[in-house]
Amino acid sequence: MTELTNATLARLDAAVATPSYDRSQLTPGIVHIGVGGFHRAHQAMYLDALMNRGEALDWAIVGVGVMPGDTRMRDALAAQDHLYTLVVKHPDGRYEPRVIGSLIDYLFAPDDPEAVIEAMSDPAIRIVSLTVTEGGYNIDPANGEYDLATPDVRHDLASPQAPRTTFGLVIAALQRRRERGIAPFTVMSCDNIEGNGDVARKMFTAHARALDAELGAWLEAEVSFPNAMVDRITPVTTPADCQALAERFGVEDQWPVVCEPFTQWVLEDHFALGRPPYEWVGVQMVEDVVPYELMKLRLLNASHQALTYFGYLAGYRYAHEVCQDPLFVEFLLDYMRLEATPTLSPVPGVDLADYRQTLIERFANPEIKDTLARLCAESSDRIPKWLLPVIREQLARGGDIHRSAAVVASWARYAEGVDEQGEPIEVVDRLKERLMTVAGDNRNYPAAFIEQHALFGDLAKETRFRDAYLQALASLHADGARATLHALVEGRMS
Repeated sequence: MTELTNATLARLDAAVATPSYDRSQLTPGIVHIGVGGFHRAHQAMYLDALMNRGEALDWAIVGVGVMPGDTRMRDALAAQDHLYTLVVKHPDGRYEPRVIGSLIDYLFAPDDPEAVIEAMSDPAIRIVSLTVTEGGYNIDPANGEYDLATPDVRHDLASPQAPRTTFGLVIAALQRRRERGIAPFTVMSCDNIEGNGDVARKMFTAHARALDAELGAWLEAEVSFPNAMVDRITPVTTPADCQALAERFGVEDQWPVVCEPFTQWVLEDHFALGRPPYEWVGVQMVEDVVPYELMKLRLLNASHQALTYFGYLAGYRYAHEVCQDPLFVEFLLDYMRLEATPTLSPVPGVDLADYRQTLIERFANPEIKDTLARLCAESSDRIPKWLLPVIREQLARGGDIHRSAAVVASWARYAEGVDEQGEPIEVVDRLKERLMTVAGDNRNYPAAFIEQHALFGDLAKETRFRDAYLQALASLHADGARATLHALVEGRMS
């Protein structure tokens, strides 16, 4: 067994790809906030691929953790010289391990916010990138604006030189660069949010304006926030993944990452201080990411929601189990073809029929073992961004919404906290208490769930949606998930 460090790279199994570049020659160019599995399987992987070509050696990544739980990532990476193993799991059972070396340091903001601010103030840092999850942008769900009332934001506004939030840290660094005559870095969001760069601009500007109106105006005018679409299924690393890496390849890695073979990154080419030549390793650099972004959010992300609650209620626990069931596959394809696709504009270079089929194949990969519990988590951040826009656009155009409404009903049924076998469900959501309280009264007042205005707006007043939702929820209660899906695919709910 070989512990993963710089000193042991040459001793690893020949089947494990390792950096071909000298990591001692790397210098930082990117600070990344939110170093989780996805970032390490995606953005850091692309940069590592460039470095293996002898390029972008001055664009290495300094990771930053902001959340209290990020100490585990800090410690795991520090013990391994910030190396980690990325394991691509192919559907045929083949594992493709690769050590990623593009991450060279990690700072834990709660311990030393000043170190993080100063790192981002370094003129060598030209990009600050983010994977802070859909819920990490501090959006008030009631109005879509930046929430100035949260305790951490209030702290940051009162103590801007000792911030706790991503917003406070980044703005403190931008302000410091401005005072020193250093051009602002580009802020690159890589989260699953429609218009992620635009959302980031709005939220960071709002925080800056709350500190100083003139600072906010400068930030809005001078800082670049490119939009991006990112895609790679990256399930949570399990102890079994660590064990498999050790048994198959003799690598002892405290926190490897596992992922599917497919990867995609579509990125607007709007960078104020330059960027790595991402296009050399397959990144699609475009002027407008919107068509690709909507395709992914409304087909892939919303389809994950379409399969996960129904699947969990029916007794499945993994996405691949669901997508090896012909009934679920037919339902998912019908949702994508008849409800989601009509809301999309043409996507340059993409055959949407092929894309839809590819999604089913990706979901069905038995090696990924993506848990439905992961896909069910934080639904209150996901459903409003991924699925409800499909419903609203279909209502406006007179299109079908029965499958989408049924997905919302399956979420409401899941939020009751018990599956069809009578087993408890561990609901994970920032609004868990409220949602479970409302869902607990589904049988007595079935419309209450969709009358949560902060999540659904006025959708409950839309008769077509309300009727379709109530019909699906009643079927879930009376007949269960499979019978409800049969009724949907056979056209008996319309």
